[in-house]
Amino acid sequence: MRRLFALTLALGIVCGLAAVSFHALIDVVERHLLAPAVAQPLLLRGLWLTALLGSVGLVVGALLVSTFPYARGSGIPEVKYEFATTPGPRLSTKTIIGKFLLGTLSIGAGFSLGREGPTVQITAGLGAILARLTRQGPRVEQSLVCVGAAAGIAAAFNTPIAAITFALEEIVGSLNQRLLGGIVVATVAAAVVEHALVGGHPVFAVPQYALRQWWELIGYSVLGVFAAVAATVFVKSVLWMRGAVRGWSGCPAWAKPGVGGVLVALLGTPFPAVLGIGYTTLSTALLGQLPMTTMAALSMVKLAATVVSYAWGLAGGIFAPSLYIGGMLGGALGAGIQRWVPANPNLVGSFALVGMGAFFAGAIRAPITSIMIIFEMTGDYAIILPLMIANVISYTLAARWQPTPIYDALLKQDGLHLGDHDMSAFRQLSVGRAMTDAVVTAGPAEPAATALGRVRDLGVNALPVVDSAGVLSGIVSRKDLERAAGDGTVETVMTAPVITVFVDENLDAALVRMGRHAIRQLPVVERNQPQRVVGIIALKDIGVHART
Repeated sequence: MRRLFALTLALGIVCGLAAVSFHALIDVVERHLLAPAVAQPLLLRGLWLTALLGSVGLVVGALLVSTFPYARGSGIPEVKYEFATTPGPRLSTKTIIGKFLLGTLSIGAGFSLGREGPTVQITAGLGAILARLTRQGPRVEQSLVCVGAAAGIAAAFNTPIAAITFALEEIVGSLNQRLLGGIVVATVAAAVVEHALVGGHPVFAVPQYALRQWWELIGYSVLGVFAAVAATVFVKSVLWMRGAVRGWSGCPAWAKPGVGGVLVALLGTPFPAVLGIGYTTLSTALLGQLPMTTMAALSMVKLAATVVSYAWGLAGGIFAPSLYIGGMLGGALGAGIQRWVPANPNLVGSFALVGMGAFFAGAIRAPITSIMIIFEMTGDYAIILPLMIANVISYTLAARWQPTPIYDALLKQDGLHLGDHDMSAFRQLSVGRAMTDAVVTAGPAEPAATALGRVRDLGVNALPVVDSAGVLSGIVSRKDLERAAGDGTVETVMTAPVITVFVDENLDAALVRMGRHAIRQLPVVERNQPQRVVGIIALKDIGVHART
């Protein structure tokens, strides 16, 4: 337990450092590439942005095809999938390096994408890497993946409570008490690191909210409907265009992000405020300093720019654009209401703030997280009531119009189909359904060199040791045999007693046992004959069933 606590604490610190470095590097690229282009007069700006985004798209596309195939897109769907199954190439060291580099280039150059999704994939990957480096079992590795993802969100927004709810609501999908303690430790550690390095300032400048009249709640209800409509259009547009781009055979895969760059440049030339993350512009809207028509236009153009940026295959997320679109949409509605009822000077900013949460709830389908993010940013209980009203309406309507949440729908497009089965139901499958019944064994008196040759030929990690009467007496691993250097017999190097699993137990029990003892396969026995092997189940067998 102490070692796991130390790993969790260390992971939180490392994730905080990684997140801060990632965000700082994006700012550097934006200052040196995007800012000079945006500062040009309209015609030169268009030429500069076309050259910049087109060339960056080609570079990113070439690297995605040749080197970093799993660094495309948000990263959150990939983390969901790897957490639900077993950490694999989507959280490998190579992918994390690729996500860091390509995410920095895509977002910093001006594509309308967010840094939070890539941050989650980077920090979740760091959790998987730490588990592998310290030789943890699969269950601990799974926990550290989730803990790393939560730490990334905490460092991105300086909102540790929202990070906890996001990890449980979106990655885990349930209130998992086993993971809660580690998530809390890591998110606090990451938030402390972020606070120490960059001062812990709020991501947005937010208005002081006050509910002046009861009828304002009607306006927030209308905002919930608008947010649901916009969120549904956004999700359906991303999925449609992403599918169309993938199916377009007239353009090579590596060149498609370059085409996307040209399209984003066309949108960004007259509306440069939609390029990049856009948090500075969003903060201006939250302070009520943008006209209604400007906010309405920016919400629509930002939606289009994000759909293009994501669908054409760049590296970046939809977390930040969702907040931007919702903020502009809410601010525009608030400005319209304020024209008729100017009594509340903070009405525009308050509607923008609630719009952020409502659009996020409709598009991402994490309503509790959206409430907690806004609450932690403001620290004001008064905002909770209108935020809950708008969020519930947006979430309910969007779920009816687009039943599959966007991250699950993106996984389906990738052929992973995580949403087609319930993981709790998968874990209730019996060991007998997943095990291999053709078991290769070793004898106690067999020479270690002979057993080692068989292990290598079969490509397995261990062999159950069964005596002449068919009784299970031990298990011998490849490492045990290699350590023996071919000397002696199997009996001298085998491990006994053996950790086993019953054929009628469920896969969850097998996973727990593997994680607890840091092993990757278990002999399977009958309850009425616990010394007779009827099969063997390996971690890869469980992974196969998780994917089907």
